[in-house]
Amino acid sequence: MSIPAPAPLVLECDELCTFVMRHTHQLWIWLAMDRHTRKIVSCFMGRRDAISAFGLWEGLPTPYLDAVCHTDRLGAYKSVVFGALHRIGGTQHMERFNATLRVRLAHLVRKTLSFSRKQANLEMLIWLFIHRYNASFP
Repeated sequence: MSIPAPAPLVLECDELCTFVMRHTHQLWIWLAMDRHTRKIVSCFMGRRDAISAFGLWEGLPTPYLDAVCHTDRLGAYKSVVFGALHRIGGTQHMERFNATLRVRLAHLVRKTLSFSRKQANLEMLIWLFIHRYNASFP
């Protein structure tokens, strides 16, 4: 009896926007999710540019560097995901997670009075949520 080959790693990457202190100071939360386990494997907070895309990519565990990566049409991803590994579309699970973040964390609701005054506090809140979310999986 042969052992089945492990499934190839597939990532879904997306970003969502929030703000710190005032609406004009935008902060983008970049996330990468393993499609099969639904766990968040990397997170980066910064601007919506190629440098932040690289920051997300640097945060990936080593096995995911050769994974197929599904993204939206944002050009910044093309600077870190090359050739056949990059697929446009297929980010449904990541979009669902973004919606969950917005519902469960009042700081991320688009039109709200509860927002973060300090970026460090927002980052800590998001990281705590991600760790608790990942711990909920077997």
